[in-house]
Amino acid sequence: MDEITSRTLMLIGESALEKLKNSHIIVFGCGGVGGNVIEALARSFVGKITVVDNDTVSLSNLNRQLLATYDTVGKSKDDVAKDRILSINPQCEVTALNMFFLPENATEIDFTQYDYIVDAIDTVSAKLELAKISQNLGVPMISSMGTGNKLHPEMLEISDIYKTSVCPLARAMRNLCKKNGIKKLRVVYSKEEPKSAIKVVDNNKAVPASSAFVPCAAGILIASAVVNDIIK
Repeated sequence: MDEITSRTLMLIGESALEKLKNSHIIVFGCGGVGGNVIEALARSFVGKITVVDNDTVSLSNLNRQLLATYDTVGKSKDDVAKDRILSINPQCEVTALNMFFLPENATEIDFTQYDYIVDAIDTVSAKLELAKISQNLGVPMISSMGTGNKLHPEMLEISDIYKTSVCPLARAMRNLCKKNGIKKLRVVYSKEEPKSAIKVVDNNKAVPASSAFVPCAAGILIASAVVNDIIK
């Protein structure tokens, strides 16, 4: 038994582990949610991971983002994610795309090569585009809803977008999915009412407050759903 994979192998068996090693997952967003998705997928020995992000690590990321340390501040998040994955599992094939994904550039990615799509981004139009692509191509997908202004990770749950409540982002996505004929969309969301926070505006955009645990917990829930779907 390979010592590196031994604890995972003991739990899921050789056949399931091979499924993970033969899978290719694309993760959009390497922030508070996406960073923990990537971490868990790497430690689950997923064979190929593509990460998509065009942002750089900033000091404000240090309170919640796994990939953010003083050593990585100023570096491209996609490159940091790639280095992190390879430091855990050097055998993983990692592709880092420095890209701000939008409907306008969606054709630059060949989605038929992926076994799973993970949406951990904030832009609503991009989230909707990924949902459309997932439905049209039949590629499984899971999407993160809002984790800002929240303090209770125990209130997170996995559901279909049409069964969500409370979360403002989920409400917006429900309406857009219905208008665009999206029949289903698996999401991680929270029923916690967003906290009132000191309003900070950066480049004419309101910045949400955040905690060290809610985005991270959402990322772990997403990764668990992906892994369990692949091995079932």
